Amino acid sequence: MSRLSYALCALALGQCALAAPQLSPRATASLDAWLATETTVSLDGILDNIGASGAYALSARAGVVIASPSTSEPPYYYTWTRDSALTLKALIDLFRNGNLDLQTIIEEYVNAQAYLQTVTNPSGDFSSGAGLGEPKFNVDLSAYTDSWGRPQRDGPALRAIALIDFGNWLIDNGYSSYAVSNIWPIVRNDLSYVAQYWSQSGYDLWEEVNSMSFFTVANQHRALVEGSTFASKVGASCTWCDSQAPQILCYMQTFWTGSHINANTGGGRSGVDMNTVLASIHTFDPEATCDDITFQPCSSRALANLKVYTDSFRSIYSLNSGIAEGVAVAVGRYPEDTYYNGNPWFLSNLGAAEQLYDAIYQWNNIGSITITSTSLAFFQDIYSSASVGTYASTSATFTAIINAVKTYADGYISIVQTHAMTNGSLAEQYDKSYGTSLSARDLTWSYAALLTANLRRDSIVPPSWGAASANTVPSSCSTGSAIGTYSTATATSWPSTLTSGSATSSTSSTSSTNSSGTTTSSTSTSTSTCTTPTSIAVTFHELATTTFGQNIYVVGSISQLGTWDTSSAVALSASQYTSSNPLWSATITLAAGTTFEYKYIRKETDGSVVWESDPNRSYTVPSTCGVSTATESDTWR
Repeated sequence: MSRLSYALCALALGQCALAAPQLSPRATASLDAWLATETTVSLDGILDNIGASGAYALSARAGVVIASPSTSEPPYYYTWTRDSALTLKALIDLFRNGNLDLQTIIEEYVNAQAYLQTVTNPSGDFSSGAGLGEPKFNVDLSAYTDSWGRPQRDGPALRAIALIDFGNWLIDNGYSSYAVSNIWPIVRNDLSYVAQYWSQSGYDLWEEVNSMSFFTVANQHRALVEGSTFASKVGASCTWCDSQAPQILCYMQTFWTGSHINANTGGGRSGVDMNTVLASIHTFDPEATCDDITFQPCSSRALANLKVYTDSFRSIYSLNSGIAEGVAVAVGRYPEDTYYNGNPWFLSNLGAAEQLYDAIYQWNNIGSITITSTSLAFFQDIYSSASVGTYASTSATFTAIINAVKTYADGYISIVQTHAMTNGSLAEQYDKSYGTSLSARDLTWSYAALLTANLRRDSIVPPSWGAASANTVPSSCSTGSAIGTYSTATATSWPSTLTSGSATSSTSSTSSTNSSGTTTSSTSTSTSTCTTPTSIAVTFHELATTTFGQNIYVVGSISQLGTWDTSSAVALSASQYTSSNPLWSATITLAAGTTFEYKYIRKETDGSVVWESDPNRSYTVPSTCGVSTATESDTWR
């Protein structure tokens, strides 16, 4: 029986579109409807793969994430540091946005990682830090001792990133003591590993090439940058972070070839690889500009790289036969792949889509799109009249490009929809000729990739990690190291209930993992206060350029928005409108947790109505404890 499905609280996770009905394209509605179901399937799929109560992970220890239930052909019933961290980062995204039911899973993961760091393994022991580079373990938390591609140096960085995210949430919501006692000791160990070993080669994320890997290096840079900031928040310091982060940033620049990002410094391949797209989305910063130095998703380098990567698969998969450039196709790890005869991967398609959704968010946030000679070929694929220049959000070109990129991104996910099992389950791969599922079934990483891609599609983004202030390449660079601190993380006590908002006190539960990997727990109770709202004042911001006499309204599927009746639509105010920032706004009080669809309309001086283009927009009013207001920012399309 599948593990209990947790509600996707306070998230607009792919709600089904319902247009000004005559305007809604059927294909878009079908994808939206599938995503509304598939997000639940994917969350269930992840929870089924986490011990000790997951349906497919009953023999795994609490908090241990298995890669897949597959025990042979291929044998994936192990826990990988990398895959687990990426999965938990996705769950923490959901937790941050209202799904507080994920608390226990996250806490059990944290406790399991505290123990796992101390397990001596073929990569080394804990005292020297070398053991943190071990890629996978048995599900009972014991070392995997057979031959393998080791060390793999991305795991500690990715684990630090996930735990810092949770630690920052704890600090922001009144639980700073747990960030200090439970999170920082684990993170400090991982940051120490990164600073000490980043300049040494290791196996890449596909576990095939022993060299310097772009995915690893990019995430190591991010981990040290936000690790230093997190250290300050918990009253500590990370001097080894501060000394090595700029050097890693400098080294990152050597992966740029002039046309694409080279995935690995060795391996004898072209270097065109999903590795580089994954690096861009996992170092995405919603407050950053389209920065080439940190390879942000909307940067010229990242977009040019995505085109080269995607185009490399157009001629090698039968599934892609006859599909023109500028249209999404099935994509895999890298074009020379021979694993299972070399096929597309679900997470590859989802990652490509996610980069484009990230880019859309950044362009809207910045208020313009800049096309350079580096990115021109990418833009011309999807918008034939694209030319070098900067296009403000008020321009028709900006709107046309945003819509084209959204269509392109949705195309990648539609391919996943086409080849997923009928019950929504996602394997690792699908056949390059026939589209049938291959390799490991119910791959945890596939499900995590679906969830994060869908979040970004809905413009739900993670917090900034500080990329905008960490993009200066030093004038003098070196590939050195710095020694940090390794000490066993021992705190395993947690509040029994975490609430968003300000916590005045809490109930504590204690769980610990002993030397044999057995988890025990006990509980003590006090109180915690936080008011759950019944209604939220939602402010709609719409950027829409108008002429005198034209007015903007919002209309939607609920009575407060006129139930799609344009004569009952809510008028937006132009009190803050300027020529450079054509902002229309209105604030409406709505019931917390309400999900609805809406569109903006323009009423002309003669009373006629112009609808913005499809698809419908969707929104879920927050129901998060302590929240009383919300803002939804859009641009006329």
